[in-house]
Amino acid sequence: MSAPNKDFSVAIVGGGLVGALNAVYFAARGWNVTVFELREDIRTLKQAGGRSINLALSKRGISALEGADAGAGLFETLIPMAGRMIHIGGKQSSQNYGYFGEAINSVDRKLVNEHLLNKLQKMPNVTIKFLHELLSIDYEKKILNFKKSDGTVYKAQADLIIGADGSYSRVRRELMRVTRMNFSQEYIEHGYVELNMPPSEKGEYQMDPGHLHIWPRQTFMMIALPNIDKSFTMTLFMPWKNFDAIKTPQDLLAFFEDKFADSIPLIGRELLVKDYFKNPKGSLVSIKCKPYHYKSSCLIIGDAAHAMVPFYGQGMNCGFEDCLVLDEILTKHIGKPGTASSTKPTSEALGKAFEEYSSTRNADAEAMCDLAMYNYVEMRSSVTKLSYKLKKSFEGFLHRLFPTSVIPLYTMVSFSRIPYSKALSISKKRGQWYDFFGRVAVYGTVATALGVGAAIGLRNGGLKYVHGFMCRK
Repeated sequence: MSAPNKDFSVAIVGGGLVGALNAVYFAARGWNVTVFELREDIRTLKQAGGRSINLALSKRGISALEGADAGAGLFETLIPMAGRMIHIGGKQSSQNYGYFGEAINSVDRKLVNEHLLNKLQKMPNVTIKFLHELLSIDYEKKILNFKKSDGTVYKAQADLIIGADGSYSRVRRELMRVTRMNFSQEYIEHGYVELNMPPSEKGEYQMDPGHLHIWPRQTFMMIALPNIDKSFTMTLFMPWKNFDAIKTPQDLLAFFEDKFADSIPLIGRELLVKDYFKNPKGSLVSIKCKPYHYKSSCLIIGDAAHAMVPFYGQGMNCGFEDCLVLDEILTKHIGKPGTASSTKPTSEALGKAFEEYSSTRNADAEAMCDLAMYNYVEMRSSVTKLSYKLKKSFEGFLHRLFPTSVIPLYTMVSFSRIPYSKALSISKKRGQWYDFFGRVAVYGTVATALGVGAAIGLRNGGLKYVHGFMCRK
């Protein structure tokens, strides 16, 4: 790691997953980094559940952690999930994610955050301040005003301000005052609540931990991801009107008996009722904005720049890749960590780097936001349909024949670093071909059936035309 540079400082607002990893990257450049976090230190909490959806770490997130030399000690806790396990009618069926043994990895959000904070704690040029609420930012003077837990105001000054403070980013709100930012947000009509499936009485998993389990029910669904303590974190996603209809334990149990009966013995009635009514119900929002920066003074990353619904398992992966992509662009404009131009970058070089990042990353992030929306339909509904299964089989067949030229969308997104926007574009073009071949297959099947019918008709006495159709005489 480069020696700390007292002349260049960075203030990162947000000490969650993306803010913490970004701090590791910046500290490796020798910059003095201060992380300001609204919440208390997550490492002091017994549990950080309730509003956190279990995470799936895949290629992009792994690459970002490796790029920051932050994977050791964390990768050993990952639980590979090779596919989806679909629960319908009390029966289970497996659908692999990849075609060559690929897997996504279940990981505990709190564990990842703790791991990164512990790494930061050991870096001499990093300071972490908890319970600091951002009030305002003066981007010209580069001054941030925070309210501390005792109510006093704390002023900080930094050469660079990074907003990694989540979907409801205060940094983004302040940025909108000084830029012509395009901004949109969309709440979907579904909410979520976390539940828990404990280990068995023998302390083992009650379901196969090598799968992400899904109970698809067309307009809603429940999922379960394995944890290292042999439990499963379960998340129920459904329209708010369904949540509103469940008012009593009896309502809840009747609903589960009807929709998720096979899960009740595994969760336990008492725990199901306890978790459902105790845990908060969360909203799901998709946020897009542009640009992500202001001159060389400020940049927003992660959910602050592009919040997405969780149905592709790419929220953390996309946020972590933000850090890696930013580091790659910084290296292009100011040099590798350890060089003089990197240790003390010029405002001009930083401005060009941020402009490039804001332009290129926005296209990819917005594509991923759209893909995440689409994948909810796939998870709760499409996975149960024969047409979906046939398409996946055909796509898998082609992928095995041409592994480098015909790559399924899920593989491009989860098991490669192909830019999200490029993956989406390829998928759309390929979808047109699939639709064409699908129609050809249908027409071919109909033609074959008519041909067989005609042959049978001829054998049994010939055919005649009636209103354009062939009929037996």
